[in-house]
Parts: sequence; structure tokens; C-alpha cells
Amino acid sequence: MKRFWKEVSVIAAESVWQIALDGRAIKTQGGKAQILPTRALAEMLAGEWRAQGDDVDPATFPLRDMADYAIDQVAADPAGAAAKLLAYAETDTLCYRADPDEPLHARQQEVWEPIVTAFEAREGVRLARVSGIVHHLQPDATMDALRARLARLDPFILAPLEVMTALSASLCVALSALEPDADHAALWAASELEEHWQAELWGRDEEAKARHDTRTKAFMLAADFARAATDNNGEA
Repeated sequence: MKRFWKEVSVIAAESVWQIALDGRAIKTQGGKAQILPTRALAEMLAGEWRAQGDDVDPATFPLRDMADYAIDQVAADPAGAAAKLLAYAETDTLCYRADPDEPLHARQQEVWEPIVTAFEAREGVRLARVSGIVHHLQPDATMDALRARLARLDPFILAPLEVMTALSASLCVALSALEPDADHAALWAASELEEHWQAELWGRDEEAKARHDTRTKAFMLAADFARAATDNNGEA
């Protein structure tokens, strides 16, 4: 598709924001008004449009795709989105560890335990840790608390949270990434601890490196999206 606009602008509409191409507000891919909660997020999406050359590349709109997903799908069924996320709590990567006599276990304790402990204190829950791969149910009280936590999130947070949770295989990591002072790089590295461990032992081929780089970029982009969606600086 050829570029069909000259000017990209961010316009305020009361307390929400829209992106306009030559003064015309754009719609989602589902045909709804693309109304964004903060100027910070709108500016990020506008940057994708501004970066296009004469030929428009649909693959270079990951932020737009995430916003449209939030509006077109998550907003229509937030309970369904939350239920998908909650399922990850039962098999959270940070809760499934090597046997205590294996060297990997010490690394997991060093990196994962502070994240899990801080998460428990912040959310008022208790997560069961498991050695090995045998599934272990989390306490009902924990699941109820996490269900209530997810129910309080709006679609513009649930959408990137779903991306981060799926990539990290950890609701603990993804929810921790929503904290204002979160170290996104450290959280992502923690979720990839076992992959890094294997790479240290056996090396990493080019295909694995490319996959790692793609996944890292996607996690960071989702984390930035979530942060921008709650950044009210510069509101009208």
C-alpha cells in the first residue's frame, strides 16, 4: 500500500486522544474509533505512522495492532482476557524450579525468589514453589486475589499484559512489569533464565539468537505500551 497522507497529528478529545492523518481521525482495524487513554500512548502510535516511507509496511505497526486488539477484542470480553491470563498463574515459570541438588536450582533461587517474594508482598498472595515438572495447584485464595486484580485492569493494560505473560510464561513477571519502577530488562532476563543457562552450557546458534531478539523486542514493546497507557503527563 502506498502512503496516502502527508501529516500525522495527535488530537485531544476531552480526556482521551486520537491520531489523525491529514486531520481525519483513524479507526481500528475492526472499524471502531481508535480512542486512546493517554497522550503518551497516542504519540507512540503516531510515531509508527510518521516512520512510514512511500510504501506502507503493515508489519511495522505493532503498537497500533495492540491498541486495536484492546479496543476491538479485549474491551468486548475483559473477563475472557483475564481468564486466559489467570491460567498462567497455575504454571508460572518462576514457580517451577529444578531439583535442589541441581546447580540450576541455586541460580533460580538467586534470581527468581526476590521477584516472587516481592510479588507476594505487593499482591497479598502466596505462590507455591515446585521442584520438578509435576503440576501443583496454587492456593484458592491466591487465585481469587489474582482474579480480582485482573478484573480491575482496563483493556489497554490487559492487552500488553497478555503479550508479556505469554512471552515470559509468567503472570508474576508480567504483573511485576506494570509497577512504575519496574526494571523491564531484568524481569525479561529472569523469565529467560533457563534459556540463558542452556546457552552458557552449550552455546546459542544464530536461529536461537534471532528468536531471542524478536521475543525480547516484543516484551519490551508491550511493557512500554502498558507504561504509556498509564502515563497521564501532558493530558489536556
